Amino acid sequence: MVSRRTFLGTSIVVAGTTTGLSAVAPAAHAGTTAAAAVPPEVIVRPGDTRYAELAGRGYNTRFRAAPDEIWLVHNASQVEKAVTQAIRKDQRITVRSGGHCFDGLVDDPQFRLLVDTSEMKRVYFDSSMNAFAVESGARLGEVYKALYEGWGVTLPGGVCPEVGVGGHVSGGGYGPLSRRYGLSVDHLYAVEVVVAGSDGKARTIVATSRRSDPNRDLWWAHTGGGGGQFGIVTRFWFRTPGASGAPTALLPKPPARMRKSLVTWQWSDITEAGFTRLLLNHGAWHAANSGPDSPYATMHSSFQLRSSLVGSFVLEIRMDATLAATPKLFDDYLAAVSAGVGVTPAVDTREMPWVEAATEPTPPFGTYSRHKSIGGHLRKPLTAAQVGVVYRSLTDPEHSTGAGLVYLAAYGCKINTVSSSATAVAQRDSIFKVWYSTNWSEPSADAAEVEWIRTLRKGVHSATGGFPVPNDQQDGGYVNYPDVDIRDPYQNSSGVPWYTILYKDNHPRLQRVKNTYDPRNVFRHGLSLNPS
Repeated sequence: MVSRRTFLGTSIVVAGTTTGLSAVAPAAHAGTTAAAAVPPEVIVRPGDTRYAELAGRGYNTRFRAAPDEIWLVHNASQVEKAVTQAIRKDQRITVRSGGHCFDGLVDDPQFRLLVDTSEMKRVYFDSSMNAFAVESGARLGEVYKALYEGWGVTLPGGVCPEVGVGGHVSGGGYGPLSRRYGLSVDHLYAVEVVVAGSDGKARTIVATSRRSDPNRDLWWAHTGGGGGQFGIVTRFWFRTPGASGAPTALLPKPPARMRKSLVTWQWSDITEAGFTRLLLNHGAWHAANSGPDSPYATMHSSFQLRSSLVGSFVLEIRMDATLAATPKLFDDYLAAVSAGVGVTPAVDTREMPWVEAATEPTPPFGTYSRHKSIGGHLRKPLTAAQVGVVYRSLTDPEHSTGAGLVYLAAYGCKINTVSSSATAVAQRDSIFKVWYSTNWSEPSADAAEVEWIRTLRKGVHSATGGFPVPNDQQDGGYVNYPDVDIRDPYQNSSGVPWYTILYKDNHPRLQRVKNTYDPRNVFRHGLSLNPS
């Protein structure tokens, strides 16, 4: 598999325990299990043999955490202790689940206390909430496997099984099943968050989607506002709105089998004219086939346009293998994308059980562990001029130290049936997620690689100050593809505030949540809101 990472109401205040929660054993599909004894928090400091490994878990080795303390926690009450200490000692505090933040929002030396939730990974059915509970340190692959093997259901989430749910869900969460079932947060019923009040005391709040819940705005902020700026999430509960009945009916059911195809073009075979035609075809097709009633709602594609130094680029297509129409839909799609390009791509197709496709490990990126990226949304396809910028960037002979990537992920369909204000994800009429990234190995190449991606970004979005400012063609950024350059007026010359590019009209409500639940600005990073 080729993945983007390669180149890549009521208000419930709890004490962080599981008292009163019924944990249905996934293997048995029934019965309850008593809450196991919770181990104490583990605090690791410099000099401990475990410190280097724990501090260095971040995806992007451009940034290295160097906290005074790393707290491995097991429940919300332990997180409360960490937050209370951080406030008392005036320690900058941050949180990590999977460690896959692309920018330095977590692994920054300014943070003195790092809360690591990776030991909190339970997935179970909570009968008191009538929803599936997922602790924030669980990784996507673990969640997919537990939900599917236990109840035959899933959550429409990301393609990389190693990513932690804490940040992924808080930022919105999308993936191969999203055109069919929506975003991860479209199924979020409740969230457990440790917050810090104006009195300097930490407390744990369970905020639900219920209209009567006085803390509903805290739930809403975690449906796309991004992690680590309102509090520390310790648990999510998922149930599809309007679903009822047995647990097996409360979340989407994935297809039993998936059909995965890699369509590969060799750079040596394609001209600039052919490349331009290919991308214009691809864009026009998605503009015409991203409505909620499209038969292609069951298909996900990602165009992974890698640097010419890699030798090739691919279109990855995932489809429901159980549908009789799938082979013809695939053939028609590929024919439309390839029309007039003049190059016949190689096609490699496999069928496999859905759970195998969803949990297949991401190929290692090896020494190419230094990273820079930025992402956003497109309402309309890239123009011929913008495609020209992409082509020149990916074939730049001077760009020889990094593996650049322009990633166009299919969006729309079910995603776009939700109101832009229903969740914190305001982008609800786009046809693509777009992500520009580069990975490289040597620190000596940092400046050149960062400049390469800045030049690419500025070229594609030259009409709007170098960023995907919302207009009729583009629809703003994506907090889970962060780039702190967006706050720099030299880099972002659009004159549009960074928070408007990310959140559009949802910013004022997110600002109110920040003011209410983190008035002391305890939880802050390079792309967090400040209390006002």
